[in-house]
Amino acid sequence: MQASQIELIKSTIPVLEAHGVELIQHFYHRMLTHNSELRNIFNHAHQASGRQPQALAGAVLAYAQHIEDPSALWKTLERIAHKHVSLNIRAEHYAIVGKHLLAAISEVLGDQASDELIEAWAAAYQQLADVLITLESGLYQQAIDTEGGWSGWRPFIIDQKIQESDEITSFYFKPLDGGQIPTYHPGQYISIQVYVPSLGALQPRQYSLSDAPNGDYLRISVKREPAAHGQPSGQVSNLLHDEYDEGRIVTLSQPYGDFYLDQGNLQDLEPHDRTSPVTLISGGVGITPMMAMLNHLNQHTPARPVYFYHCARNRHVHAFKAITDRFIDQPEHRVHYYYDEVDQDVDKAVQPGPLTLADTLPTSALTGHFYLCGPQGFMAHHIDALKQLGVGDAQIHAETFGSGGISA
Repeated sequence: MQASQIELIKSTIPVLEAHGVELIQHFYHRMLTHNSELRNIFNHAHQASGRQPQALAGAVLAYAQHIEDPSALWKTLERIAHKHVSLNIRAEHYAIVGKHLLAAISEVLGDQASDELIEAWAAAYQQLADVLITLESGLYQQAIDTEGGWSGWRPFIIDQKIQESDEITSFYFKPLDGGQIPTYHPGQYISIQVYVPSLGALQPRQYSLSDAPNGDYLRISVKREPAAHGQPSGQVSNLLHDEYDEGRIVTLSQPYGDFYLDQGNLQDLEPHDRTSPVTLISGGVGITPMMAMLNHLNQHTPARPVYFYHCARNRHVHAFKAITDRFIDQPEHRVHYYYDEVDQDVDKAVQPGPLTLADTLPTSALTGHFYLCGPQGFMAHHIDALKQLGVGDAQIHAETFGSGGISA
């Protein structure tokens, strides 16, 4: 980009701070009206709630603020690329997005949108698009090159459907063609496409894989999302619970995601890495990627100390407890549960919430790695608590479900 264009982009920062959400809402409305086929890609619930426009508005602002050195956003761009390929977003989609984004800037800013400003944003957008297209092309190719892997959508059959708690149900998927499935990193997710009759459109959703790689099936564990806090019930989660039974065919993406337990090549691990502690902290349905990690650790590095902390409202909504209870008496593992509502029937591993890491985390855990997943407030609170205990940023790995980042 030219220096003059960079200065023009920076000049729009105050406008983006004041009117960014309005601009992005106009952009989405415009794009999904003129290119209705994209309704099969974008999450309608996040559009209706305003979460997606708010997330993209924040991302456009961040890009403008870092326009002189976009490399500062590299980690975020990698995360976005994983999400995009899980949604089968392709290079040709970027031209459509760019066309409507520039038109939205012109229409919302009116007389402030000079030809030079639009040209500057066109250059800035193309710079960003080129980076993401390159990253995503590499991920698509990596998927194709992986044994059992694929690019885009692949049909699977629901082999088993098992209720894990009052709110969470697991779905076991096997390839419809009887072929192989790829290995993946514990903690990664897949996308599933579900037709929503009330929208007349397919809707994709990402769900963490809730079991370790096994070569036999892919498993997700879905929370039924009820109407709450002025928001409607989750369309896709409720359809899955109510109508998607064993024998039904669905289409899935390859596993993706940059939040995962990274053990590298197990044969190449140093002795310290085989025994360094791992701490898993989850809230609610955030337990799902932790189950993949816990099972993988138990299978491959059983001597590695694992500290497992899970927070739930009560025992009725606590999924996978029968499985994690098996680790309570193992000397290498420490399992702790924290409930908001504790009744008389709970066992000794259950304590009244909230979880306070400063009171319960052993000193030996502080040298290891921490994996967290749960609601945003839960995550922020415990990440802050870990930092106050002296845990470094490089030791903390977190996943928050929902919309976020520079996602189109």
